[in-house]
Amino acid sequence: MPPTPETNERLQILRQYHHIAVVGLSAEEYKPSYGVSAYMQRAGYDIIPINPRYAGQEILGKHVYASLTEAKAAGEPIEIVDIFRRAHYIPEVADEAIQVGAKAVWVQLGIESEEAGQKVRAAGLPYVEDRCIKIEHSRLPG
Repeated sequence: MPPTPETNERLQILRQYHHIAVVGLSAEEYKPSYGVSAYMQRAGYDIIPINPRYAGQEILGKHVYASLTEAKAAGEPIEIVDIFRRAHYIPEVADEAIQVGAKAVWVQLGIESEEAGQKVRAAGLPYVEDRCIKIEHSRLPG
């Protein structure tokens, strides 16, 4: 499997794109998805919560959508798709990310999917896996 993009490329993704659809964002403050999303929101990123369990509610002051497709149909500008799901769900989410025109797919620390990586790269998009977007953001200068 090709490696995840190098540090400079990952940082470039975070410099270039500021709308992050977080698939699997939990409303429970102790969950990693919530903490990472809250951090990224404080850093100036637009968080778009995606979780069918909370659809129609709010997390971090933002409307929660059941899917990426629903968020896109509502006019949300999806650039980075940050995935907090188990590995066997990642290829399906990757397919949807490609369909809605995402600019990059990011899979959280500890999660890998060769199938999803192949799909995303074949679509010409950067694919980052087994990396925390919050940790990577903290490496940005300034």
